[in-house]
Amino acid sequence: MKRFRTTLPLAAALAFLTPLATAQADPARPSAPAPALLAVTDPGFEQGGKGWEFTTGTGVAVNNPHSGNRLAYLDAGSGMKVSQTVTATGRGGYLVSAWIATGGPGATYSLRVNGAAVAERTLPAAANYRRHTLGRITLAPGDRLEIAFESGQGWVNVDDVMVSPAAPADPRVSSSDPEIVAMFDWAKAKANSWVHLPGTQGPLDADERQTGGTGTGVYAPSYWAGYANRSGYYSRDMAHQLAGAGILGLHTENREMLRAFAASATAEHAYYPVWALNFDNRSPLSIDYRSPSLFVREVPAPFELVQKAEEAYRWSGDPAYLDDPALWAFYRHTTQEFVALHDGQKDNGPVAVAEGTGHGIFQGTASYNEQSDEPLTEAGDAIGSQYQAYRAMAALARAKGDRATAGLFERRARDLRTYFNSTWSGTGSGADMVRGYTTDGRALTGWGKENSWFMPMKGIIDPGARREAYLDYVDTQSEGAGRPDNIEALTYLPDTFLAGGRPDTAWKWMRHVYAEKDVQHVNSRQGTNGDYPEVSFTLVAQTVQGLMGVTPNAPARTLTTQSRLPSGMEWLSVEDLQVGNSSFTLRHDTDRRSTLTHTTGTGAYTWEARFPGAHAAVAVDGVRRPARTEVVDGVTYTVVRTRVAPGRTVTVEVR
Repeated sequence: MKRFRTTLPLAAALAFLTPLATAQADPARPSAPAPALLAVTDPGFEQGGKGWEFTTGTGVAVNNPHSGNRLAYLDAGSGMKVSQTVTATGRGGYLVSAWIATGGPGATYSLRVNGAAVAERTLPAAANYRRHTLGRITLAPGDRLEIAFESGQGWVNVDDVMVSPAAPADPRVSSSDPEIVAMFDWAKAKANSWVHLPGTQGPLDADERQTGGTGTGVYAPSYWAGYANRSGYYSRDMAHQLAGAGILGLHTENREMLRAFAASATAEHAYYPVWALNFDNRSPLSIDYRSPSLFVREVPAPFELVQKAEEAYRWSGDPAYLDDPALWAFYRHTTQEFVALHDGQKDNGPVAVAEGTGHGIFQGTASYNEQSDEPLTEAGDAIGSQYQAYRAMAALARAKGDRATAGLFERRARDLRTYFNSTWSGTGSGADMVRGYTTDGRALTGWGKENSWFMPMKGIIDPGARREAYLDYVDTQSEGAGRPDNIEALTYLPDTFLAGGRPDTAWKWMRHVYAEKDVQHVNSRQGTNGDYPEVSFTLVAQTVQGLMGVTPNAPARTLTTQSRLPSGMEWLSVEDLQVGNSSFTLRHDTDRRSTLTHTTGTGAYTWEARFPGAHAAVAVDGVRRPARTEVVDGVTYTVVRTRVAPGRTVTVEVR
C-alpha cells in the first residue's frame, strides 16, 4: 500500500462475484497464540494509564495522540518520569519501541532489568512523533523490566509502546565501506522492531479515520507492512519485505502472513486476496474492505505473493509451502483461475494476460501505480509479476515432484516472456517501450513509475541493448520531475538495478533511501521516512540478496552467491547468514574472490560461487581448477560448485 486514496469510487459489483458472508475465520487455521511472554499494560494509554506510574508533572492527555485518543505527557524540567515495570513469564530476547515527540532536547528513554540499566537513549528535539527502539535485551522468567521515560528541556509526549521478539537470526555485516555497515545495522534493528510478539492484545481496524480501531484482538505471528498508523499489513508491502524478513529468520511470520492472504483469495473474491489484513491474521483491514465486490485489489499483488512463497520456501526449507492445502490452492488458483477470470478485454492471442478494470483500486486496478489516472487494463508491473508467478509455480511443482505441472508453467513463463518481447511491449526502446494498455486498446509509452520499473525488475525484458536502454530511462526518470514523492516507492529502485546487473546504480539508490530516513514522510501521520517499515526490510535484503548476491535453496541444501559490490567497496562480509537450519559467514573481496564458512548445520551444502565474465582458471583453497562458464539471462559467469561441510571454510578465486 503506497498512497491510499481516501475518496471511494461508487462501485458496482463485478458480474461474476457472489455475495460474501464477510471475510470469516477459516476453521482449519491454527488457534490464536498463547498470551505474550512479556505484556505491557495499556501500551497506548487508552485506559487512562493503567499499569503506568506517573510523577508530578506527568499524566495522560488527549491533545496530541499518535493514535487512538490518549497519550502520556511529561512537562519540561527535571525529575519527572513515566514508567511501567513488567515481569517476563518466559525466556527470550526483546526490543521495546515507543512513539515519542519532544519540545526540546535532553529527555531520556530507558530500559532497566532488575534495577540495572541495560539500554538508554537521549532524545532529540522533534515535535513530530518518531519511533524509538531499545534492545535487544535478554530476559529470563521472573525478570522485571522497567520501561521509563524521563523529562528534559522541553515537553515530552509518548504513545504506542510495543514489545517485539528478537529476531531468530542476527546477521552482522562488516566491510571496507563504513556506510554499508551503518546502513545495515540500522535497517536490521529497525526491521526487527516492527515484529509483533504473538499473543499481544492490540487494536483492530485502526486507521486515520478511526484512530483507536473498532475493537481489540489477539495478534498472531506478523510484522508491520504498511502505514504505521494502521493496525495491519498489506500484500504489496509484505511481498517486498519478505526477503528481509527471511534474512532475519522470521520464517513463522512469513508463512503465517502468506497463508492468511492465501485463505482470503476465495471464489467470492474472484481469487484476489484481500489487500490488507489485521494483525490477527484473520480479518481484513476495514479501511480497504467494504464487501466482496468493493475492496482494494491490484493485479500484481496475487502474483507477487506466489513468487514470494517460493522464495520463502527456499530461505526456510519449510515443507508447509508444498504441503499446506490453503497455500497450494492459492498458487493454483492464482496462476490458473485468476488469470482466466481477469482476461478478456484485450486480445492477446493464445497467451493469457491478467487484466484490471480500468476503474480504480476498489474495482481492481491493473497497476500498483495508484497516482495515475490512466484507465489501464494491462500494465507492465502486472505482466512482469505474472511471469515470475509462473516461474515460481514451476519451481514449487518441481519441488513437490509434480513434473507435469512444472513443465506446464515453465512453458507458460517462456511463452509469456516471448510474447512480451515480440508483441506486447512494442518495438520501441527507452521512452518508446510500451508499458501498458488502456481499456480502449491504446498502447501507453513513457513514464509509468511502477508499471515501468517493474518490467526490468521482474526480468521479463530480454537481455540486450533494449533492456539497457530501458534501465537508463528508469534511472533518468526516477531522478527527474516524475520521481515518486513517497520513499517506499523508491525502495524498489535498488532491486531494479541489482536485477539489471548495475550494482553502482543500485548502491546509489540504497544510499539515497538511507540518507532520507530521518526526513518527515509525505504522510504526516507516518513519522519519518525511516518509520515506514518497507525502508528497513528492503535495505536488509538489498545488502544480502542484492550486493552479496545470495540465492538460498535450503530444501536442496544449495547456496548460490555472486559478488555485486559497487565500485570502491573492496570487501563485504556477513556473519550469521541463516539458510534453513544452517548458518554461514560469507565474504566477497571485489568480484574475484569469495569465502564461505559453514558455521553450524547438520549436513553439507553445495556452494555455487559465480563470478562475472569468462576466466581462464579458478582456484579452490589455492588449488587450480579448469574454469567452467554458464550464461544466465544473457550474462556470462564463471561458476564453481563445491561441497562445504559444517565447520569448513572454502575460498574460491578466479584467475
